[in-house]
Amino acid sequence: MRINFKNLTVQVVIAILLGILVGHFFPAFGKELKVIADVFVKLIKMIIPPIVFFTIVVGIASMGDMKKIGKIGGKALLYFEIVTTFALAIGLLVVNIVKPGFGIDKSAAGTGDISKYTKAAAESSHGFIDFVVNIIPDNVVAAMAKGELLPILFFAVLFGLSLAAMGQNAKPVIQLFDKLSHGFFGVVNMIMKVSPIAAFGAMSYTIGQFGIASLFSLGKLMASVYITMFFFIVLVLGGIAKYYNFSIFSFIRYIREEILLVLGTSSSESALPRMMERLEKYGCSKSVVGLVVPTGYSFNLDGTSIYLSMAAMFIAQAYGVDLSIWQQLTLLGVLMLTSKGAAGVTGSGFITLAATLAAFPMIPVEGIALLLGVDRFMSEARAITNLIGNGVATVVIAKTENEFHPVHAADGVAAETKTA
Repeated sequence: MRINFKNLTVQVVIAILLGILVGHFFPAFGKELKVIADVFVKLIKMIIPPIVFFTIVVGIASMGDMKKIGKIGGKALLYFEIVTTFALAIGLLVVNIVKPGFGIDKSAAGTGDISKYTKAAAESSHGFIDFVVNIIPDNVVAAMAKGELLPILFFAVLFGLSLAAMGQNAKPVIQLFDKLSHGFFGVVNMIMKVSPIAAFGAMSYTIGQFGIASLFSLGKLMASVYITMFFFIVLVLGGIAKYYNFSIFSFIRYIREEILLVLGTSSSESALPRMMERLEKYGCSKSVVGLVVPTGYSFNLDGTSIYLSMAAMFIAQAYGVDLSIWQQLTLLGVLMLTSKGAAGVTGSGFITLAATLAAFPMIPVEGIALLLGVDRFMSEARAITNLIGNGVATVVIAKTENEFHPVHAADGVAAETKTA
């Protein structure tokens, strides 16, 4: 079988392997390559606000039916809450069975610099009222400039509803926004051509900075997180997919390029624009994709939910803090809220974890230093799980609303098979 080196999947895989080698054998040089990944992520983040705004506005305005818009949005939020709660509960269950924190050498991870995480957590409001208030932007332009996804999403929904209420008079605006969204997706395609280079830089930095040998002391936690996320994808998401008559394995194969991109950059946000485009080709309607995917990036972080519940319990176990079943259920309730505020970018999981531990003074917040050395590796697993989870959610919502077109899906999968 001939390998097509022009295929983006092949290029990203090769880049990741080369990055591992460079980071291992030339660690000092590998650390310096982080800038490549940082530039790529900035390029992606640059394009996300307008793509999310135009896609949501066009999707909602084109739908026209206000009741249908509310039904899809409500159904998506209900789905997100149920599935992420399952993810949190599974994380707690596994960490109680495996007990990766018991007997760990707390000095192995060093003290680390956790001040930036605890400070960010202290500055972040995680109460329900504060969370709701912060969704409403003080200034729409400022929210766009800062790339704040939830405020952009909120304003885009309102603007889309306004255009939908205008009927035919809004058609020229909808057509303009549709063309603009295609123009921005063209920019994404240009950026994606350098994604293998970004994956190479990110992996070189990760291995060069933390090394492979340093992972062994915390390998039990890493193995637990990876295995838990694997079973969550296969059993929970796979079960949901089977119920709605599509294969989770075929779907994963279809979005393999996006998964590899996330693996290289450790950020599910890097694949957001491309994922929206791919889901449309898979068969989901533009309106459902435009509404569900961006919302899912703030409310449906399955991988982050698993990580947060396991990390919190891991720290408690490492410091010998025995939490009762009621305290663990309270922790689950707090995480159900704080996990919704975690964005899909590297580092946000730490901030959310620190904020969650602040509500549990019996668990030392400095314990997050234990995770500094391996968080980068686990962030890849949770970002991939987030990506797959949001993809499955979009297909499910599209199917339940009769907004899924199997002919388009078959064509999309067939096209992918030919280019592989």
